[in-house]
Amino acid sequence: MAIELRSGVKYGSFLSLAVVLVAYWFRSPGSSVLDERLDAVLSSLLRAERKVNSVSNPRVAIGFGGCVDIIVDGVTLLNKMGLKPADQPLHHDYIENTEQLAQSFAYFFSPGAASERFVMNDTLFSELVEASRELPGNRWSIGGNAPVMASRMALEGCDVLLGGSFSTDFTEILSQRITVAGNTVDEPDIHLILEYPTGATWGTYTSRRANRYIVHSDDHNPYLDSMEQFQEKLNSFKPDLLVVGGLQMMDNFPFKQGEREALLGKLAKMLSSASPQTAVHFEMASFVEKSLMSDLLEFVLPHTDSLGMNEQELPNLLSLFRGSNLTVLSDPNPRVATVLDQMRELYRLVNQRHREAGTGRPLTRLHVHTLAFQAIIVKRGSKWKNTMSATAKASLTANRHVCGSPDIDLSKARLIMDESFSVSRQEGSPRIPLEESRPVSCWDEDGYEVCVAPVLVCTEVYQTAGGGDNISAAGLVLQI
Repeated sequence: MAIELRSGVKYGSFLSLAVVLVAYWFRSPGSSVLDERLDAVLSSLLRAERKVNSVSNPRVAIGFGGCVDIIVDGVTLLNKMGLKPADQPLHHDYIENTEQLAQSFAYFFSPGAASERFVMNDTLFSELVEASRELPGNRWSIGGNAPVMASRMALEGCDVLLGGSFSTDFTEILSQRITVAGNTVDEPDIHLILEYPTGATWGTYTSRRANRYIVHSDDHNPYLDSMEQFQEKLNSFKPDLLVVGGLQMMDNFPFKQGEREALLGKLAKMLSSASPQTAVHFEMASFVEKSLMSDLLEFVLPHTDSLGMNEQELPNLLSLFRGSNLTVLSDPNPRVATVLDQMRELYRLVNQRHREAGTGRPLTRLHVHTLAFQAIIVKRGSKWKNTMSATAKASLTANRHVCGSPDIDLSKARLIMDESFSVSRQEGSPRIPLEESRPVSCWDEDGYEVCVAPVLVCTEVYQTAGGGDNISAAGLVLQI
């Protein structure tokens, strides 16, 4: 109860004010220094982002597919389903029963690594969807790599051609800058996004970082069924950039013999017919089927100028080039030097393969997004521009998306990138300090420019799903 004083000020309010003042005067000096550092980094990133403007209404074509995401708290959903924490975390290429679901979730939950799995069991997936609908606090949103990237690019001022088959309700909530090429379906596919924050617990498991585990039982996006209509509109649309994503829907999907290869063959033909003036970007995702990854190397990568991926997908793709088993789970918080060395090797191997083939496009851009930092490699003299500003924008977009706000609140942000980083793990490599006034570090190497920017990591997570798509899309906007 508040006590009224003669002055008219309530005693409870007076006491609250006193507590705030005491906290201010006696707070750690280091806290003030940290606040100033975050503010300086944010101001510098914003200046770098605003240093250039994107061209007037760049035209971007993006395929394929899309869905409706139901976003829930992952642990709450599994508890509601009566799933007990697995005794042993195990990797599964796809999910057939509740035991495999529990084991697979536990496998990625503890390290906090993003993952996506196909559920073969229709009954199990329906039960998961119904349980998700009943959970308080569930959210529905536009899902799928292509629609999410399209929405971000439309928000950034692009005119977008989107390839996908959607319901009328789905299409109506898209930006007016987006034109859809594809069939109309009665009901969109549903994907379940099992989100969890840093420090979440499930039995004896504790998550090291916020992330998501995605499950779906998608039965039409794997067929790229909008590709024909998309291609018909592509020539007249004349895009500055062509983006391909969503191909992970093919991962472990039960195609008939030769069906997937035929679809990817048609996609390769479409990509190879793109105008030389149109840049082509492929957005990686969570792949675990080695034969599909091999197909991507044959049908997709030879026709792309640019690749985008996260810290899990980079070593996974690299392992395929090295001829080893796919890397299903990697360090979710890698050092800058480790990522840069992996990027250099991937850049070299992709272009070596291009030279040996004598056809297709060389790789001229590579963007890797991690929790702590953004890194972009761009070939000098290529069509890609404004790499420093693009890296800054990607960094800022990471916070904006995950915190769910266009304005960055520094009370909900922190830097986890090191005070300085080595440019390589090779002995004697130079170290670059993180300068608050110039947080985006750029330098030239063998024929390409490298830029690295710290991320103001969101500490009050609204949503991790779609983070990579938003980050990649935002970075691309300033480079076309």
